[in-house]
Amino acid sequence: MTQIYDDIQRFETLAEQCADSESGLEDFLTELGNALGPAARQVIHRLAEERRALRVKRPGLNEAIVGAEEGLREVMAAVRQVARSDAPVLILGETGTGKEVVARAVHSHSKRANGPFLRVNCGAIPPELIDSELFGHERGSFTGASGTRKGWFERADGGTLFLDEIGELPLAAQVRLLRVLQDGSFQRVGGERSLNVDVRLVAATNRDLHQSVRDGEFREDLWFRVAVFPIPLPPLRERLRDIPAMAAHFSLRAAERLGLPPRMPDASDLALLTRYPWPGNVREFASVIERAAILGDGRRLEVARALGVTPLPSLPAASRNTVEPASEDGLLPFASATRKHIEAALVRCHGRVEGPHGAARLLEINPHTLRSKMRRLGIEGKRYRLALDNPASPFAKGG
Repeated sequence: MTQIYDDIQRFETLAEQCADSESGLEDFLTELGNALGPAARQVIHRLAEERRALRVKRPGLNEAIVGAEEGLREVMAAVRQVARSDAPVLILGETGTGKEVVARAVHSHSKRANGPFLRVNCGAIPPELIDSELFGHERGSFTGASGTRKGWFERADGGTLFLDEIGELPLAAQVRLLRVLQDGSFQRVGGERSLNVDVRLVAATNRDLHQSVRDGEFREDLWFRVAVFPIPLPPLRERLRDIPAMAAHFSLRAAERLGLPPRMPDASDLALLTRYPWPGNVREFASVIERAAILGDGRRLEVARALGVTPLPSLPAASRNTVEPASEDGLLPFASATRKHIEAALVRCHGRVEGPHGAARLLEINPHTLRSKMRRLGIEGKRYRLALDNPASPFAKGG
């Protein structure tokens, strides 16, 4: 009876440890097979191998990254450049900017693409279990260690280990991580022999590790090791040109997930999405689009309700009063069409005319020409400067 209880406890512990891994289910199935008879073991091991093969071939891990040709162009150039080597990579960026997506891109562009890619959230591991999680343990090495267990480094042998939120590691674990990075060797908890692994390390953090080093919270020698090739990720508020493509991408994904007919955002939806500051970055963006799809119930995207804001205000009175009626065939006079086009660009660019994020750049005309047209059409640029009151906006300076 005691043995049965110990087995149950061991599998419960293993299930908790495997829950946050791409390959976690395969690991659990393998351990389960080892505890059963020969016939059951053979079936379960075959199932685990089939899952591994499907995971490597699964579409989505290597699919094109939205924004790779615009806001993430420099990031993807850096990914392709560093992927050819085995140098450690440190991905820097705010929460929700897509650090894991970039880490997977490094892996999929490397010679290790057919090997495992394992993600570990360093901030989610209790301090007393970090050694066991990263380096494994031998049976009986501590209370509850009823069997030998491989750590993340052993499981990632021949592939890539992604240490997310590496800045959360305690100092004691940082020392042991440094040794692995130096010579590729470590010992399991309770073990006596050194093990060697061939693992490519990709780390990520949303913290200022320079400041953490100065504060004594992160080892300077480890910083030098993990930051061989840093890749900074821009926040979404600095990638406004990517928003239309991202909106289409996440709208299609939400429709597929929810079993709804696909609906695309219209111009007013895109204007709302563009002027929102996105403190949660891409993760928040995806959630908002899915919420908009749910609220629209397959008929439309309810972007304004999903953002919790009112729809864009109507045009200024001066503009409304000077719009000529459309002709019988539905075409607007040239002046009215020009006014609408300029106003749409100003809404998208938060009223900014000049600069890399200005309406002139978007419309591909000279800023002085644009200002002249605005004066002639009675368009006041300050009317559209809705984002300038937000210090987090990239438009908070200049204009």
